[in-house]
Amino acid sequence: MVINMANGYFRLVSRGAGYGLEIKAPDKSGESVRIGEVTDYLTQKNVVCDLSVLKNAIAEGKNTIVQLGMGPCPVANMTYNLFVDEDLMTATARFYPASETGQGMSVKEFLSDLRYREIKFGIDEEAVRNAIENGIYCTDIVVAVGQPARHGEDARIEYYFNTDVKARPTQKDDGSVDFFNLNTINHCKAGDILARLIPADPGEYGTNIHGAKIKPRDVKNALLRYANNIDISEDKTELTSRVNGHVTLVDDRVFVSNVLELENVDISTGNVDYEGSVNITGNVQSNFAVRAQGNVVINGLVEGAYIEAGGDIIIARGMAGMNKGELKAKGNIVAKFLENTKATAGGYITTESILHSTIMANGEITVDGRRGFITGGHVCASNKINVKTLGSPMGTSTLVEVGINPEQKNRYAQLQKDVADMQKNLRNMDPIIATFGQKRRQGVPITQEQLKYLASLVKTREQIAPQLEMARREMEALQEVMDQQGQAQVVVKGEVFPGVKIAIGEVSMVVQSNMEYCKFIKLRGDVKMVGI
Repeated sequence: MVINMANGYFRLVSRGAGYGLEIKAPDKSGESVRIGEVTDYLTQKNVVCDLSVLKNAIAEGKNTIVQLGMGPCPVANMTYNLFVDEDLMTATARFYPASETGQGMSVKEFLSDLRYREIKFGIDEEAVRNAIENGIYCTDIVVAVGQPARHGEDARIEYYFNTDVKARPTQKDDGSVDFFNLNTINHCKAGDILARLIPADPGEYGTNIHGAKIKPRDVKNALLRYANNIDISEDKTELTSRVNGHVTLVDDRVFVSNVLELENVDISTGNVDYEGSVNITGNVQSNFAVRAQGNVVINGLVEGAYIEAGGDIIIARGMAGMNKGELKAKGNIVAKFLENTKATAGGYITTESILHSTIMANGEITVDGRRGFITGGHVCASNKINVKTLGSPMGTSTLVEVGINPEQKNRYAQLQKDVADMQKNLRNMDPIIATFGQKRRQGVPITQEQLKYLASLVKTREQIAPQLEMARREMEALQEVMDQQGQAQVVVKGEVFPGVKIAIGEVSMVVQSNMEYCKFIKLRGDVKMVGI
């Protein structure tokens, strides 16, 4: 690297019967002589000067000589100051010329000095030669630069289907659900690519100017996790569907379920228990049960039956439960109406009306469409309930409840304790492992018992680290859910009638008079009604 700028500089010269300090002014692009640099130099040479005279001479910005003393000019060879960054990645030199009676420095001498200072990597010999041979003084010359580590990237997985468990069905202009365009099922065909693993890039080691290796940051690896009806490529980086069906992501594992098609569930079929998804084009009669590990889609009506799904439950014409019917979905529930029914969803519930039913959702409950009412029963959601009409003019006993899920709160507290314990274990182990590593690099003898202990520590650490990461991810997910639950509310877009009880967390209120277009929130320890 060639330096073209010309800074000002100084040197000791003879002057008549004495000697002085010659000050060279910089060119237009250069830097003036630094007063502190001059005084440090003269102090090292045991030369006394008048500081005010020196300052004035430098301030004039002209070539000049400041008289220093009588007698011969001191002998001062060409020298330099070397500055090494704390991270040992850069060494910078500032050269100072020899006095008229002193000797210069060769490139070879300077490079030998660098080796003595254990600077052995990234030396810029061209910059050194240019500075010494062309007399570039009082100028920062970068003489050695380390090679930074190239940090890699964590492995990642690209999914070629919708992994958003919060995806909602399409709504018509009037707010009702379009059961022909649900957007909640990811259909796939045999041979479709479902997921691809982009392997981790480990990065590359760097080297500091002392020649020591710099380790890139650790990267996280990943594996494609999958279940039935899926093929994985030989290099373990691509998943493809083996059958026609639908694909879902559950706990970072890809599932493909093939679909069982039925006309009705009645005495002709008996109860249904299927590993995949079930599509029923007709109805499900009372007292029958449908259990599926995937989704259950029913285009007709459900009477007093039991429906359980590992995914979503979708009922185009709704459910008349007859006080014995029950829906249980790990995913979401979408139904035209729910009447005299018990329904529990791990996600959200969307319907056009709820009548005398017990309904619970871990997400939101939306009761919208042409009618959009909740009348009678107990309706509970972790985050939010959206409804057009709440209660009835007859004062039917109706309870709606939103707020924090106690199970999630307890699980979060347990995770906090587990994470703290694991972090403490790692903090205790890491210094011990590091000390062993340092001893091995220094050639310190290590006994067999110590080696066994070290191996057990490393193995334990390898087990704890992924467990800690999983616990942290679960805590983040729970925190997001609880943050939403802390803002839990009941939104009424139409009218709410007297007699309705609204509970938010541990507090509640009973509506005393008709209200319209309002929402109920928790404010200063009470349930309050505010406008939308």
